[in-house]
Amino acid sequence: MSRIGQRPVPVPQDVTVEVSGQEMTARGPMGELSMTLVEEVLASLEDDEIVIKPRDNSKRSRTMWGMQRTLVDNLVRGVSQGFSVELEIIGVGYRAAVEGRTLNLQMGYSHEINYPIPEDIDIKCERPTAVSISGMDRQKVGQVAAEIRAFRKPEPYKGKGIRYVGEYVFRKEGKKK
Repeated sequence: MSRIGQRPVPVPQDVTVEVSGQEMTARGPMGELSMTLVEEVLASLEDDEIVIKPRDNSKRSRTMWGMQRTLVDNLVRGVSQGFSVELEIIGVGYRAAVEGRTLNLQMGYSHEINYPIPEDIDIKCERPTAVSISGMDRQKVGQVAAEIRAFRKPEPYKGKGIRYVGEYVFRKEGKKK
């Protein structure tokens, strides 16, 4: 039995949620998001809370129960607060800058990397070595952060590269004489 699925999703005052069959739409100060629930779960709106329940006692419906509850929670939190991921750039000469709707990265290659910023995502660079990614959709924010990090992953010898703030990079010892 899902422990996370048993908890109802609280709906904040400034968010309106509509449930019609398997379609769910949430509107809030950040914007509007919608999702389609899988057929194995049922959603209902009760007293400013969204309750997710399995349709039957099959293994698949019990498996989907907790995941769908978490996706609904991310939907509601996304339209009310939004999500953000912080990246830090470590290395001599490595820097980032936002120019219009393009993120310009200088990562030690012979060329600059120009990353086009997707529509629903905001990227800010307070410092040349700090990148802040924010948006409503948690999956999209994480995907953009992973794509930017993939341009120069942190290497284990000097720790140079792009990493998440607070990420631990296992350091290796170099050559011995």
